[in-house]
Amino acid sequence: MLGAIVGDVAGSVYESSRMKCSDPSKITLFMATSRFTDDSVMTLAVARWLTDSRDKSAASLVEAMQKLGRKYPNAGYGPAFARWLAADNPKPYGSWGNGAAMRVSPAGLYATTLDEALRLATVSATVSHDHPEAVGAARAVAAAVFMARHGAGNAEIRTYVENSFGYDLSRTIGEIRPAYAWDVSCRGSVPEAITAFLDADSVEQAVRLAISLGGDADTQAAIAAAIAAARWPVPDWMEQECRRKLTPEQAAIIDSFEGAAADRAAGRATMQTRPGATH
Repeated sequence: MLGAIVGDVAGSVYESSRMKCSDPSKITLFMATSRFTDDSVMTLAVARWLTDSRDKSAASLVEAMQKLGRKYPNAGYGPAFARWLAADNPKPYGSWGNGAAMRVSPAGLYATTLDEALRLATVSATVSHDHPEAVGAARAVAAAVFMARHGAGNAEIRTYVENSFGYDLSRTIGEIRPAYAWDVSCRGSVPEAITAFLDADSVEQAVRLAISLGGDADTQAAIAAAIAAARWPVPDWMEQECRRKLTPEQAAIIDSFEGAAADRAAGRATMQTRPGATH
């Protein structure tokens, strides 16, 4: 989950600039003005839901999202989602934007099976973003995170996502960048973010490639880095820069979630090594 937060903070200063960069190595990733945005706050809310809620219900997720979201009113929520956060009885509002995909990575890390990752992703999306495109995007990202965490290679991830969600992942970031325009729709931003991961060989490079598109930089970097961090470690310097921008509460949620996810993974591995255990 740390990867998503790192990507969000690093991309935050580029969200509005729409800066394209043909040499991603020249992008400055952390500045004095770098900050966490709604991407981080809602990712943390999903993580808290998964670790603190016993029933994993939609109602408990709404409670977690509203409780944490209201603590950070200046995180940059879109108008429709801001109204959802403030509502006494919030309802999904048919959004096809990438808000569900940006917050879903904890589902892929917490789950012990792909089916569980997809189920949790569906719940995490439909409380607000119930459009089929938004639900599909959340499921695609959660699946990619789960698969990367469990050793799947790029070809396997690409094939699964293309076949299951109809995304075109055949182009490279270099091929996408020249004609790419800022786009917050799922169909116009999530495949590109996944491609940034597929083209990368590290968390840092995934962040740089995502930002280099000149699109919805914080969200696309959050998605790309979330998948990348399921395969590679987040560099210490990036983690340190990111944590400087977080509150103690936010840092504690990360630590609690990562411990819980590791315990679940270890428990699953132990169960599968017992005599007579089945997959």
